[in-house]
Amino acid sequence: MNDQRHRLGGLLTRETRVVAAGVEVLAGALAEQAVPVEAVDWRPPPAGTEQALAAVLGDPGHADANARAVRRMVTARPHLVDVRPAREVLGLDAGTFLHAGPPLEWERASGPMRGALMGAMLLEGLAATPEEAERELARGAAALEPCHHHATVGPMAGVVSPSMWMWVVEDAEHGGRSYCSLNEGLGKVLRYGAYGPEVIERLRWMGEFLGPALRAAVRRHGPLDLMALIAQAVQMGDELHNRNRAATSLLLRELAPDLAAAEDVPRDLAAEALRFAAGNEHFFLNPGMAAAKACADAARGVPGSSLVVAMARNGTEFGIQVSGTGDRWFTGPAGVPDGLYLGGYGPDDANPDIGDSAITETAGMGGFALAAAPAIVRFVGGEVPDAVAATQRMYEITLTEHPALQIPLLSFRGTPAGIDVTRVVRTGILPVIDTGIAGREAGTGQVGAGLVEPPPGVFTDALHALAEIA
Repeated sequence: MNDQRHRLGGLLTRETRVVAAGVEVLAGALAEQAVPVEAVDWRPPPAGTEQALAAVLGDPGHADANARAVRRMVTARPHLVDVRPAREVLGLDAGTFLHAGPPLEWERASGPMRGALMGAMLLEGLAATPEEAERELARGAAALEPCHHHATVGPMAGVVSPSMWMWVVEDAEHGGRSYCSLNEGLGKVLRYGAYGPEVIERLRWMGEFLGPALRAAVRRHGPLDLMALIAQAVQMGDELHNRNRAATSLLLRELAPDLAAAEDVPRDLAAEALRFAAGNEHFFLNPGMAAAKACADAARGVPGSSLVVAMARNGTEFGIQVSGTGDRWFTGPAGVPDGLYLGGYGPDDANPDIGDSAITETAGMGGFALAAAPAIVRFVGGEVPDAVAATQRMYEITLTEHPALQIPLLSFRGTPAGIDVTRVVRTGILPVIDTGIAGREAGTGQVGAGLVEPPPGVFTDALHALAEIA
């Protein structure tokens, strides 16, 4: 009797519990018969990736490598420590410009990238007119290098020239440093490819007055814990990519008293600097990007790790870097974001995705924290449930939940952090990035904002590279 009861493990006698994967009709048929069924969204890995997945996931050290890399990422403690010119902190010579995304030559540069480089030529006095700047760049008068190759990140076109002032961020836990330029505001700005007289005049004012004023305030304040500020901003409704309203206010609350008290900053200049920053809700985006860069860089160089440490776009290509493959880029065509457009602009006016600002998603912010910022859907399109669903999908492709970045709407669950190449390939789920949209033509500026995904091939290529060294 006892043997009969346990035959087939009790399969024929106990209550049936079914997990259905694959064809939905199977789960539907069981449900119609009142059989409890748990449907699982599973699909086989893409053809041609089976051996690479087996090699990487079968490496005995792979899990430990990922655990070590992602632990370094989420335990980084980025602090704002200084504001200095790029020529000092990055050693940029005249005629050397940094840009967003993977390596790029002038011949392949998109409209907004070309516009930003032309503006940098005008700012640095290397050309007198836009036409001259374009001719000089076409003949190779400037050296172009990715921001990421210099521990730097730049929003949109991300162009950095020697006279621009940089936020200086230091990781108090792991010791690295990272940099980002100052934010110009919205509309006709260099990072969106605009280079008109008002753009150059604003940049010169930032270099002559705003940069030195911020340096005085930051040095008087002392190291500012950016991760603590970011964590608070997430709970106040920011996702730290397209929405930085709370973070900007928190930053100004920290620095305003020191700016006002700085002896070498005239009172009228201090007031002008505060008005400029307070009138720009994206002012914190740039130091926030530098903080995310410091976190991601802390996870670099772990052999065997499939953790993504950079996602970046140059307006032509989308590229990623992976902890276990060093400085190698894996690239594919950049897509056009899907979102809302300003004024009379539409998709035909949009340039393919551009900017280093996806470093925020790389470190567990931005699109990965959309559930913390339901108001953002009014800016990028969609509904509040879409924002929650986007964040929940990202848990499927990440290695951990960020212990500091907690989402109130999800019962203070940490944001998904640590994109894993193997999970992206296995699930087919791509990272979601919320971003601005630059006009296709040089000089246009911003035309909208929306959501975008990387090309799937970059993760497949990275997987195969990891398999070769596993």
